[in-house]
Amino acid sequence: MSIGEKIKELRTEKGLSQMQLGKIVGVSQKAIDYWERNVNEPKACYIISLVKAFDVSFDEFFSEID
Repeated sequence: MSIGEKIKELRTEKGLSQMQLGKIVGVSQKAIDYWERNVNEPKACYIISLVKAFDVSFDEFFSEID
């Protein structure tokens, strides 16, 4: 699983739109879209925000990522 696929999986599990997640993390909807499509990867500071937004541990977040 890619990091983008993991972000999309966790986002949909939480019932969040890309726009809603972007507001929580502090980025645009387009940034979330790019991450989910693996165009770009989030910087470390955004990964910290994603982990908090999804209420998961770093181990859970990275557990299935190749």
